[in-house]
Amino acid sequence: MKSLLNRFLWFAAAMTLVVQNSNAQTLEIKPFDQIIVPNDTMQAFDIDAFYKVILANHPVVKQAELLPENAKQELRMARGAFDPKLESGWDVKNFKNTEYYDIFNATLKVPTWFPIDPKISVDKNRGAFLNPESAIPAADNFHQVTAGLSLPIGRGLLIDQRRADVKQAIIFNDISEAERIKAINKILLSAAKEYWNWFNAYYQFKLVRESVVISQEIYRRVKVDYGLGVAAAVDTIQAAITLQNRLTDQRSAQIEFLKSGFLVSNYLWGENEEPLELLASSAPVLPFGNSAILTEDELVNLRTMAIESHPELQKLGLKLNQLGIDERLAKENLKPEVNLQYNLVNAPIGSDGRFSDVVLGQNYKFGFQFQFPLFLRKERSKLKQTQLKIEQTQYELSQTEREILNEIASGYMELLNTMEMILLQETAVTNYVLLLQAEFFNLENGESDLFKINFQQDKLLEAQSKLLKLTSSYEKIRASLFWAAGLPYLRLE
Repeated sequence: MKSLLNRFLWFAAAMTLVVQNSNAQTLEIKPFDQIIVPNDTMQAFDIDAFYKVILANHPVVKQAELLPENAKQELRMARGAFDPKLESGWDVKNFKNTEYYDIFNATLKVPTWFPIDPKISVDKNRGAFLNPESAIPAADNFHQVTAGLSLPIGRGLLIDQRRADVKQAIIFNDISEAERIKAINKILLSAAKEYWNWFNAYYQFKLVRESVVISQEIYRRVKVDYGLGVAAAVDTIQAAITLQNRLTDQRSAQIEFLKSGFLVSNYLWGENEEPLELLASSAPVLPFGNSAILTEDELVNLRTMAIESHPELQKLGLKLNQLGIDERLAKENLKPEVNLQYNLVNAPIGSDGRFSDVVLGQNYKFGFQFQFPLFLRKERSKLKQTQLKIEQTQYELSQTEREILNEIASGYMELLNTMEMILLQETAVTNYVLLLQAEFFNLENGESDLFKINFQQDKLLEAQSKLLKLTSSYEKIRASLFWAAGLPYLRLE
């Protein structure tokens, strides 16, 4: 009878506490895939949107976009060697009322790609002491028109410095494009790593916050049990310590989350080059289909694309093309310099501005120049230096290609292993959830053991945290793999 009375009193007290604590929460564990999604109050900020902001406004990207323009101006400057040139000179001497000479010349030269450079010249020469070779008959009013061309038949016939400069400037334009992609990829890779660090820090904070909610409910229930005389006072102390530790972990995770957000803000710039800050309502998200692993065929495509279009390999290949032009020019300079000049005098346009017949054997000026260094030491050394540079660049190209392919293979292997670790860790998290749920069941039936609950909760939190880090690492490895392959804007497509 006494035992039955005690049970009745305990039941009445328990019912009273339940009524007084109508705000009690159900002990439940959120699935991991529900934790790593933003809350409804948060605005998703995915990696693609992040990339778009960087590509649109980041100073480093804008700086990289200037490289093609610089190359364009280099090409324009090289083509300036083929601009028509107008030259003019006037030289007069008068002494003691005597006109010694009055010499005027105006010449228009028109360089061409094939080295036949036409020119037309107008001269007006007179004077008492004029050099006889410069004399012009008075019948022509001291005016004379010459039209002709110059032609190198030795050195400079096949290639010369001005043509070499234009060809190299065209190649430099392609090099600048490779440099642009390289610079943009570098800043995107750095940004991607910070983004996934932010992702990890944000959801680590959410994980700890979920554990705080559970610890708060456990602490509340232990106090209720203590009030009923079911739990000992030491249990309330142990539950309070656990809650305090969770709150400390939450504060630490919050600090890491805020710090990572500041680092992400470093890559956010406005249209007017004003620095932006990451909104407090922004939250990182996983891309759609993030768990899909690259196939063997995609790995082969990565290797092929790297060999064909990797910025570093492109630069070295284009550098070889430039050196090939240097080699051609160096070989051309081994030839003797032989230049021919032929000019018609007062033909096909006379000094009066009228057209006249062209007779090659009459009224002409002809010139011939020959120059040839006997030892060619300068020219042979230049050729040998160029050939050595070609050989060095070929070695560098081979080594760089091998390093890139090995880096792709290494990154792919790391990606595969990380995905396998993620799958194993997901299983571990599922098992730890089952164990903790079993302890919660015991708690609901008054058979709880705080030590076991805290232990299982710690293990679950540790497993979830590790899974989150692996997920973040997987995305960083994938971005690094695309960077190693030299994919423009770190995109496989």
